[in-house]
Amino acid sequence: MNKLELISALKTEANISKSEAAKVVQILFDNMANALARGERVEIRGLCSFFVKNYKSYTGRNPKTGEKVIIRPKKLPFFKSGKELKERVNC
Repeated sequence: MNKLELISALKTEANISKSEAAKVVQILFDNMANALARGERVEIRGLCSFFVKNYKSYTGRNPKTGEKVIIRPKKLPFFKSGKELKERVNC
């Protein structure tokens, strides 16, 4: 399912216009992204949680030249499925 399919499903289920459904989905995604950008955890009970992992700086190697390269610290978003979602997928 992609964003457009989600909007279409919301439109049908909630009996609202496509533009209203698109606005709701965009508000949801924007708020989730903003919370993650602030370092907050986003949890949707029964479905999943999103959180940000912090990685420290380390020394890596350029695979082409073999030269040592300093990798800067970074933050990456992660997804963890909830128990109910795992059970639903594994029926």
